[in-house]
Amino acid sequence: MNSTMDYYEILGVDRNATKDELKRAFRTKARKYHPDVNKAPDAAEKFKEIGKAYETLSDDNKRQIYDRYGEEGLTNAGFNPHSFSMEDIDLSDIFSSFFGGGFGGFSRGYERDPNAPIDGEDLRLDLEIDFLEACFGVEKEIKIKHLEPCEACNSTGIDKDAKDTVCPVCNGQGRIQKSTQTILGSFTSVTTCPNCHGTGKNPKAFCKVCQGQGTIAKEKKLTIKIPKGIDSSSKMRVAHEGNAGRNGGRPGDLYVVVYVKPSKEFIRNGFDIYTELEITTPQAVLGDEVKIKTIHGDFVAKIPAGIQNGDRITLKGQGVPYLGSESQKGNHYVTIKVSVPKKLSNREEILYRELYNISKEQSGFLDKMKSALGK
Repeated sequence: MNSTMDYYEILGVDRNATKDELKRAFRTKARKYHPDVNKAPDAAEKFKEIGKAYETLSDDNKRQIYDRYGEEGLTNAGFNPHSFSMEDIDLSDIFSSFFGGGFGGFSRGYERDPNAPIDGEDLRLDLEIDFLEACFGVEKEIKIKHLEPCEACNSTGIDKDAKDTVCPVCNGQGRIQKSTQTILGSFTSVTTCPNCHGTGKNPKAFCKVCQGQGTIAKEKKLTIKIPKGIDSSSKMRVAHEGNAGRNGGRPGDLYVVVYVKPSKEFIRNGFDIYTELEITTPQAVLGDEVKIKTIHGDFVAKIPAGIQNGDRITLKGQGVPYLGSESQKGNHYVTIKVSVPKKLSNREEILYRELYNISKEQSGFLDKMKSALGK
């Protein structure tokens, strides 16, 4: 933006804009470039340009002259657009929309009452448990350190025997006003009282136990119940065991994040368990009954004859209990690994050679049959 730009372009409106449209455009631009909001080096200059454009176009007489003759016409008519001051127009309605106060000087709105109820902060505790504890649930005793209401002052932060309880600097308001001069004239800012930090209370009357905070840090033991079926990174909420609130605010909550130690025997995916079982070649060929270790104990399972390496058998209901269910469980999946012996005894070698010869004879017989049949 500069002084040679078109006033309508500065405000971002067309030449037929109504007064309401001009006002809305000015509010938007002024909010963006006000130097107390925008800290860019050229913000003040841009803000002046916006004000000059609005001051001209919002005046019917000046707008008529500007539309016909431009800035030169204003100068010839006795108006000096370059001598514009923001005090030339009423900004009270415009700036109250984003500073929250009146003009004369205007003031920023105070954001919150420091004596209003403030809810306590939530706390987090990381807890590591064993694999089977996660599967079947467990009760754990934990220690936490949180803020509790100060009993010495009934969580008011003020000594029960204190007399002068009002802050002498802000007279109990919790905030003080400071006036400075800006391009808008007098600017009144409202800040938190540095003596009482916004409480409006006399620091000399603060409770000696909690130093005026109304809360004190205490260590506490809790027994929490970890539900069966919980998985790693699950979050449990323990209501009202976070930090105490202030000024009557509700206490925060404690969130326990559970981490499960991995098992050396089982792999868990959701509510299902996965393991591997190594069997011999004869077991794979003939089938067998074997004991398989599950999280529930030993389970006798049948290995079907002819099972192949990498095949999987399913033990239904032998997985992890479902959260919130008394009966439903996941499955246990067993991947079969057929073991091939690296060394054989003399008798084993004889038997394997005999088996080899039998299979070779069968293969030769089948080849002859295929040839005879023309296949």
